[in-house]
Amino acid sequence: MSVRFLLGTHQPGWLRAGRAEVPLFVSDRRLRTYRTLPVAAQDWALDSGGFTELQKFGRWTVTPADYIARVRRYRDEVGRLTWCAPQDWMCEPIVINGGRIGRQVFVGTHLSVTDHQCRTVANFVQLRELAPDLPWVPVLQGYTVSEYLACIDLYAAAGVDLTGEPLVGLGSVCRRQATGEAHQIILALRERGITRLHGFGVKTLGLQRYGHLLASADSLAWSLDAYYLGTPLPGCTGHKNCANCLTYALGWRAQLLTRLIAARHMSDHRGRQGVLFDLEEAA
Repeated sequence: MSVRFLLGTHQPGWLRAGRAEVPLFVSDRRLRTYRTLPVAAQDWALDSGGFTELQKFGRWTVTPADYIARVRRYRDEVGRLTWCAPQDWMCEPIVINGGRIGRQVFVGTHLSVTDHQCRTVANFVQLRELAPDLPWVPVLQGYTVSEYLACIDLYAAAGVDLTGEPLVGLGSVCRRQATGEAHQIILALRERGITRLHGFGVKTLGLQRYGHLLASADSLAWSLDAYYLGTPLPGCTGHKNCANCLTYALGWRAQLLTRLIAARHMSDHRGRQGVLFDLEEAA
């Protein structure tokens, strides 16, 4: 299986011709500020911005009708939209209970994991019923393996067979990639017949561990790396750091894919299944 890698970006203008020219992952929170939308020169997918919504407000402040209207405009005016995330509810303890991680303050939803899962499923069903013409992707939420499996059952009870979906998002795993937990969750989902998974916010270590089990993945990790680097790359002007720099982002992406392709070759040499990337896309 080849993994389609989407470069996360805070800059929707990179969709235009002559800019990034690689598959991108763009948030509605960024794109909705544009009065004149960029016309995409490459395929891209839409993030709903749910993590920031729940972090800042502890609830969704965007109505499904408003979100649908914007997504339809993106499809028609930006073009080349391959899929869009629903208004899902992440299940990390910090999102539910509130607290602080570094500079990020989470107000907390103070609901249960089951509440989050039910709201995630209900929103997907509502979006698909109201706008069946848009490419919605269902997202699985949970925190433990058993909770993700329970989320599958919630979708089934709502009439959604995830084994028949062309792509299923895997939420709430991006902060647990240093352990084997995400890997075990993916294996459990595959045993239930869900094999076309998109990994949200997957970092290098996660891709090395379980990238070969994903259909696609996105990452914005390059921006944080550039921020902590502190100074711009040689030749970069007009910014204090490269946290929103296309040159840095494309260089990071190229290095990432090179490392993962090398890891694949090493795995092949050792007789183990490794990370498989579409070499034509990675070029």
